[in-house]
Amino acid sequence: MNRKIKINHQSEVPKYRQVVDLIVSDIESGIFKQGQRIPSINETSEELLLSRDTVEKAYVHLKKKGVLSSVRGKGYYVHQVDVQNNMRVALIFNKLSNYKRNLYYSFIKILGSKAVVDVFIYNYDLQQFKGIIENNISKYDYYVILPHFKSEDDAVVQMIQTIPREKVLLVDRNLPALKDYPIVYQEYEKDIQSALSEGIHLIRKYKKLNLVFPFDQYYSKYILRGFQIFCQVNELEFSVIDQLSANDVKPGEAYVIISDEDLYRFIKYCREENWKLGTDLGVVAYNDNPVKEILEDGITTITTNHDEIGRIAAEMILTNNFQRIKSPFEFIKRNSL
Repeated sequence: MNRKIKINHQSEVPKYRQVVDLIVSDIESGIFKQGQRIPSINETSEELLLSRDTVEKAYVHLKKKGVLSSVRGKGYYVHQVDVQNNMRVALIFNKLSNYKRNLYYSFIKILGSKAVVDVFIYNYDLQQFKGIIENNISKYDYYVILPHFKSEDDAVVQMIQTIPREKVLLVDRNLPALKDYPIVYQEYEKDIQSALSEGIHLIRKYKKLNLVFPFDQYYSKYILRGFQIFCQVNELEFSVIDQLSANDVKPGEAYVIISDEDLYRFIKYCREENWKLGTDLGVVAYNDNPVKEILEDGITTITTNHDEIGRIAAEMILTNNFQRIKSPFEFIKRNSL
């Protein structure tokens, strides 16, 4: 092994990953040839002043990736010298949207050249998700999953549990049955309550607050529940609109609009009547983007930061420091309320 390189005990990179990098470096530089036996786990442990378990984890990792092979009673051998020491990550989305793209680009920016990321989309369907997992169960080092499904039952949890737990990172939505799994999550019910509370003085300008919530698009039911609780606690008159029509848009009322399609339709109706947002009626959009910052002189939003979710998830993988972290959620005041 290249004795000029040692383990950095102060680094955020896990020690077993540093051992992996050392062995790969030795293979790429020609120190270890194809078919050659490498130092034993005990020898490497002593040389690098590491525990045997740490070194063994590195050797097993390289064997799973096909870099090393092992012979019982003899040790580990170089299986291939054309080594690419990239992690393989499966990023499994419920759907593709602008917000998911933001998460993806932030995620791959942080991982950089250290990982190969493949994207899968299961369209809220458990059977499609099951097929993705079963066909790729041993191909990836990590599975980053956004668990949004048409139905919420034990089958979802059971399917995720077929993946080795140390390889799973949940993103966006918390599943109570997987309370010990690492996750970067939104807390939909509480998030909408806290964000709307920041704008309560503006909302009270209007006689009624409406939630435009398209039930056929599988948005979290906890957004709806959080909205209802907010209105009840603050003694606001409210209603829930499934399919937005021109008849639903009325001056003197405010609207919380979940989907971008409904937001653009809402603006069209207002323009047809020459109603001004923030004066004749109010609107709050769910999830921010650059267009909403300039559209109609600025649309007020309640939003999480999808770039931040992607960044946190990627850093967990790079540092092997898996936690349960709630993503930030905020009220962004603009001229539409």
